[in-house]
Amino acid sequence: MNDFSNALSTAFALVTSLDRDLFEIVGLSLEISLTAVLVATIIGLPAGAALALSRFPGRRPLIIVLNALMGLPPVVVGLVIYLLLSRSGPLGSYGLLFTPTAMVIAQSVLVTPIIAALARQTVADLHEEYDEHLRAIGSGPLQRMATLLWDGRFRLLTAILAGFGRAIAEVGAVLIVGGNILHSTRVMTTTIALETSKGNLAIALGLGLILVTLAVSVNAAAMLLGETAHRRYG
Repeated sequence: MNDFSNALSTAFALVTSLDRDLFEIVGLSLEISLTAVLVATIIGLPAGAALALSRFPGRRPLIIVLNALMGLPPVVVGLVIYLLLSRSGPLGSYGLLFTPTAMVIAQSVLVTPIIAALARQTVADLHEEYDEHLRAIGSGPLQRMATLLWDGRFRLLTAILAGFGRAIAEVGAVLIVGGNILHSTRVMTTTIALETSKGNLAIALGLGLILVTLAVSVNAAAMLLGETAHRRYG
């Protein structure tokens, strides 16, 4: 019990003193996760909206696959990307393995299906409500997509925050493709795993406190946005 208390007090001291090494890891974690979420948003929002508004053979199975991809096992994603980026892989010549870029790619692959699936559902719901009005004003496919994405922006922000929560807490895929290299690819989740295995509980707890704070903040923001959307759309 004393060991835990000492580790916890040291962890608080590291956080409150703005320990340089600690916040270097936090900064890299945020940089990688925010970049991954941005990439996933750019791909996922239009893809989800297009899937909601289009009608074509095989659409239903594609929706089922997209929803299933929301639960992609991170270690499998990491393994596939590792094979693609390794020296013997098709993208090995770019030298991306064990770099932050590889970690962004891994997180983007995990987050994109989440944003796309939630965007599809949001746009589909709004389309049912506004279909007659959009037809009456003669809006084209792109205008219709843009209108519905804008009208559902609060719900979509909730989807994006959910994607960020998945990205910032990811450990399996980023460990495989990033390598957990100090001052290069070491992020909060991989550091927590490493320092816990080494018995350095203070650093692990300090990063854990920051990670939990971020997770709670993201969930609180998602809840507030959801309530705002509910009041707005009824």
